[in-house]
Amino acid sequence: MGYKQALEAYIAATNTHDFNQVEKVLAENAIYWFTDKSCTTRNEIKAYFENAWGTIRDEVYRATDVQWITVNQQSAVCLYTFRWEGFYKGESASGSGRATNVFMKEADGHWKLKHEHLSS
Repeated sequence: MGYKQALEAYIAATNTHDFNQVEKVLAENAIYWFTDKSCTTRNEIKAYFENAWGTIRDEVYRATDVQWITVNQQSAVCLYTFRWEGFYKGESASGSGRATNVFMKEADGHWKLKHEHLSS
């Protein structure tokens, strides 16, 4: 699986609403910067995801306008617009923002997400 497929796998895992699936595509010591919080441990990242899934029910997350701004044999960085749709307090809701993802190629050849920065 290449770096582009790693992004696709990450989006698909996010849409399962099961952190066990998301965790499979995360690098060790992954770091997330959200608009309202930075998460530097696996437990913090898991809690943030699970809170989001509990707040926005049936959320569907998408990446559009993906631009790979740097790629080499060990790392790849992309920018994209994230879009989400779901239900907030029983009402249909949606939103979007900007994302930066950094993928690293691990020793076993698999690409994993090392950093994500989301902002609304």
